[in-house]
Amino acid sequence: MEFHRILVRATNWVGDAVMSLPALHALRAAYPRAHIAILARPWVAGLYGREPFCDEVIPYEAGKGWRELGTKTQIAVSLRDRQFDCAILFQNAFEAAALAWMARIPARIGYDRDARGKLLTQAIPVPKPGEIPVHQRFYYLELLKRAGLIANYSLDAEIRLTAGGGAAQNGAVLLADTGRSAPFLGVSPGAASGSAKRWLPERFSEAAVKLAQHRGSSVVIFGSKEETAVGERVAGEIERAGVPVCNLAGKTSLRQFIEMAAACELFLTNDSGSMHIASALGVPTVAVFGPTDERATGPAGRKNAILREPVECSPCHRRECPIDHRCMTRISADRAVEAGLQLLK
Repeated sequence: MEFHRILVRATNWVGDAVMSLPALHALRAAYPRAHIAILARPWVAGLYGREPFCDEVIPYEAGKGWRELGTKTQIAVSLRDRQFDCAILFQNAFEAAALAWMARIPARIGYDRDARGKLLTQAIPVPKPGEIPVHQRFYYLELLKRAGLIANYSLDAEIRLTAGGGAAQNGAVLLADTGRSAPFLGVSPGAASGSAKRWLPERFSEAAVKLAQHRGSSVVIFGSKEETAVGERVAGEIERAGVPVCNLAGKTSLRQFIEMAAACELFLTNDSGSMHIASALGVPTVAVFGPTDERATGPAGRKNAILREPVECSPCHRRECPIDHRCMTRISADRAVEAGLQLLK
C-alpha cells in the first residue's frame, strides 16, 4: 500500500504514548517520504515534536465522547482539508474512528474495538492472549503488521526517544536555573490510576537521600499537579536530611519534563508515564512495581532496574489495595539504592 499523507491518532495516556514509539519508528521506516502527522491530546502532544517520524503535531482539543460535537465536526473538516490518505488509530475509542470517517480519510485502520468496525476500512482483529508478545509495545506494532503496513518487527524492539541528546542540553540549563548543582537525581513518587501503584513516599525520600549522598547529587522531584502534595512531602524529608532538592511537581510542561529528565544521571520512579519517558531517553531508571505487571508495561529502554516483591496477590491490577499493600511495603529503600548504584557503574 502506498500512502503519502498519514494521520496517526495518538493514545491519550503518556505511558501508552511512549509504548507506541516503536510502531511510529517502524511506520517512518516503511514510509520514509510520507508526511506523518500525529493527532494528540495536548497533554501528550509534547512527546512527538522532536522525533524523526513526526512531520507535524496536531493538538486535539475537544471533550470526550459526544460532547462538543460541533468542535469535533470543525476538527474533522480541518483534517479533510489536509487531504490525508490514511488514518492509523492507536487510540481504541469509537470517537477516533468516527473522526477519521467524518474527515473522509480514504484508508482508516485500527483495531476492531468499541463497536467501531463499520467505520474502518481495515478493522483489525484484536490479538488474542498468547498470539503476540505480552509487552504493550507489540500491540501497536502488531496493528501495523496485520494491516500490511510493515512486514515484520523485532522482538527486541526497544522504546526510545531519539532526541535525548538535544533535550538533555536544554534540560541542564533548566535545572541549573533551579539553583541546584549537577549531577541530578530525578524522582517521581506519584502515579496515575490509584494509590496501589505508589511506593511509600518515605521510601522515596530515604532512597533519594542515600543515592544523593553517594553521588553528590541534587534531587529533583517531578509529577503532575495532582501529585504536588506528595512531591512536597518527599522534598521536605529530603531537605531535612541536608540534601539539595527542588520540587517541580505540577510546575513543568511535558516538553520541559522531557528535557529535564534527559539531563538526570539517574531516575527513581513508580510504574508511570515518567518511568517510560526516562527509560526511553536512555536515562538509567529504577522502577518500583507492585500491582502491575512489568512484563506488559515495564520500561523497555537500554538501562533499567525493576524492583518488585513476588507476593501471592501480585499483579492484581487494582487501583487501591484492599489489604496491606505488601507488594510495595516489602520493598526497602536500600534495594532501590543498590539498584541505582549498580546501574551507574
